[in-house]
This record gives sequence, C-alpha cells and structure tokens, in this order.
Amino acid sequence: MTRFLFALPIVLLPFSYYFPVSLVVAGMNLTNLLLLLLLCGLFFAHRDPAHLAVKGFLGAPMLFLFAVLIVGFVSAQWHDLSHVDDDLASLKNAIIFPPLYFIYRHCRQDLRGTRQLIVLVLVVAVCAGLQAVYQGFQFGFSSYDGTQRAVGPFGDIRQVNRAGLFFAMFLPMLAAVALQFQHRKLVRLAAIAGALILVAAILFTYSRQAYLIGLVAILILLLRRSLIAAVLATLLIITCASLLPASVIERVQETRQVEASGAVELDSSTASRFEIWEGARDMLRDHPMGVGLDRFQKQIGNYTNRPGVDAHNTFVLILAECGPFGLLAMLWLIWRMWLLARWLRRSAGPRPEASTLALGFTLTVVSMAMGNLYGSPFFQGLIMANFWILCGLMERYGMIKAHAAGIAHSSPVVPVPMTVRFPLVARALPGLAMMRKPPLP
Repeated sequence: MTRFLFALPIVLLPFSYYFPVSLVVAGMNLTNLLLLLLLCGLFFAHRDPAHLAVKGFLGAPMLFLFAVLIVGFVSAQWHDLSHVDDDLASLKNAIIFPPLYFIYRHCRQDLRGTRQLIVLVLVVAVCAGLQAVYQGFQFGFSSYDGTQRAVGPFGDIRQVNRAGLFFAMFLPMLAAVALQFQHRKLVRLAAIAGALILVAAILFTYSRQAYLIGLVAILILLLRRSLIAAVLATLLIITCASLLPASVIERVQETRQVEASGAVELDSSTASRFEIWEGARDMLRDHPMGVGLDRFQKQIGNYTNRPGVDAHNTFVLILAECGPFGLLAMLWLIWRMWLLARWLRRSAGPRPEASTLALGFTLTVVSMAMGNLYGSPFFQGLIMANFWILCGLMERYGMIKAHAAGIAHSSPVVPVPMTVRFPLVARALPGLAMMRKPPLP
C-alpha cells in the first residue's frame, strides 16, 4: 500500500497540467493532496534502519537555498507590497517541489521497492515522450512552424523548451541501460525503445538546447564504452544528418542566418537572450543584493526593450533576484548533486546495475544543469518534480547497495584509475600510467 502512495505522485505530477486548478478534493488541490499522501506513506511505513537514517548530500544546500528565497521574498515586499499574492505563489512553487528529494530519500522502501520506483520515473518520462511524439506526427514535419511544436503533457507552446529539457534529462538513464551489454536482453530492448521515444520527442519539440543536451549525453556514454564507438557515432550522426526531417534541419539552421551582405547573424531568439542577460547585469549593478523574488520580469523592462520576459537562465535569474547569495546557493546545490553522483559511481564498483544507473544519473544531473543555462525551469514543478524524486531515490538506492557492500554513506571511495576507466586512452598514451604511479624511493 505504501509503495502505491509513493508511486502515485510520480505518475500524476508530470501530468498535473491536465487537472484544473479548481479541482479540490477534501479542501486541497492536487499538489497538496499528493504531498499529504506522501507524508501518510512515511508515517505508516516501517522506520528506516540506522544506516539509512543519515544526513543526505543535498540537505544543507537545499535549506540554504530556501533561506535565500525567503529573504528574497521579504526584500521584494519591503520595496513593494502590491504583488504580495503573486510573490507568495512564486515562493510556494519554488520551495514545494525540491523537498520531494527528502521524502523519497526516506520513503521506507527496500531495495526492490526503490528500484521499482526508479523504473517508474523512467516509464512516466517515456509516456510523456509518447504524447510529444503523437503531437509531432499530428503537426507533420515537412517544414518548421514555430506554432506547431510538441510539448507533451506540459502545457502550451511557451513550455516547449522546458518540455525538451524534461525529455533530455531522463534520456541518459535509459541510454546507459541500453549500452550496458551485461543487462538482460529484454531489459536492454525496453531501454532502447524508451530512449528512441525520448529522442523522437526531443526532435519534435524543436528545442535546440535539448538537441545539444541529448547529443552531448549520448556521446559521453559512447565515449565511456569506447573511443572508437564515440568516433563512429559522431561520423554516423554527421553522415545521416541529411536524413532528419526537413523541419528539424530548418530549425537548427535558424541559429545562424546569413544576410544578403554575407554577414552571419544569430536568430532573434538567440540574440534576445544576450540582450536580456546584459539587462540583468545592469539590474544587478543597481541592486547588488537582488531586486527581490519574482521581480525580474517586472523590472527587466527598465533595462531592455523586452518588458515582462523571462531571464532564460536560472543562474542569471537567481543572481538578479536574490543577489550573490542566491547564485552561491544554486552552485552549492548543483555541486552537491555532482558529489552525490560521483559517490554513486564510485561506490557501485563492478556491479552492472548500480554502475549503469549511477552513470545515467550523473548525466541526468549534467543535463539538468545545462538546461538551466539556456532556460529557467529549475523551480517549475511540472518539469522538475520527478527529477527531485529521482535524486532522493538514487541516493537511497546507493545507500542500500553501499551498506550491503560495507561502504559507509558519503565516505571517500577509492577512485577507479584513469587507465582502467579509459583503456583506449591508456593505450594511446602509455606515459599516462607512468605519471600516475608514485615515484620510487
């Protein structure tokens, strides 16, 4: 029963756009109801053993980020109380979904249950991708039309880039399983099918940042397998680029436009981001500690000719709204995500399942960070809820596996030598192994 309570939000949160805001059950909207069910699941489940009831990787930086956001909210009200309702809603949306990490990290599930919930996260991502693929076929792909882009279950056309990031974030998890030859054939075939669906969904969003993120993740996975595979895949992509739908090629070519004079210019969408970021720099100059939470869109019109626009970069957004402490909190949190991913990889050892999931999760974290460099979905629950859930589940999974192997949580793990991780590089550069050896006495 408790497993069902933890599975329900994983399924419903990415599709919550389809539930009307006015939907109220027992006096609560859908999000609050799901959170209540999760708390009930924690209450009725068995208590965690001592080796699981320890501090997590993301706890301290996440609490620091919440404190910074609350200070930003207070600062905004100090200067202007006319938007207090909107500011409260923004604060709520910013702090209500990241705690899913804490809830699922302590979800009281055993190894099997935790693994099943991780698989469910990936299955839901593929289901969302299927909807985007269906939308893409409905629109057709003979030529690019900016009003006909697949968004899956994430709302209107304004969410298309964020939808692309959602698909790109979970793609590495499936691709890592697909490239692990030690897994069962049926598991690998399912992972290959899921990865292809997410690739198609990314293509139909026409999100260039998602194209780049997905491509980088796949190439890194192939490079981990072998240098030859990565090179051959790169050549194959270059060779087969002409086989992509004409609309995809047209969309990519829009990034750089050649004028009649022969000059190469960036398209308006790309160029506008640089203008917005310059305006954010001027905003920070006038407000060194930030303009306050949810004030960027209200203030950017004073610094650019684009009033009411989004920052299109989470790091720029939080720096402009919450000042240097906001940026520090963001960087600290992402750094701790990286440390969690590294600990998962190193503690996994030779176990195929654990090492595969750890590698896929590492690239999921990288993809999330890259997506927030060209967009600002970090505090949007539709996109990020299942990412926070995955963070909690992966840490719990790693803790259970590490305890079984006798490895303390978050303790240093002996790193795998570079020559073992990349044997082809060691062959090409034999002096690398000598440099890593300690000098003789």
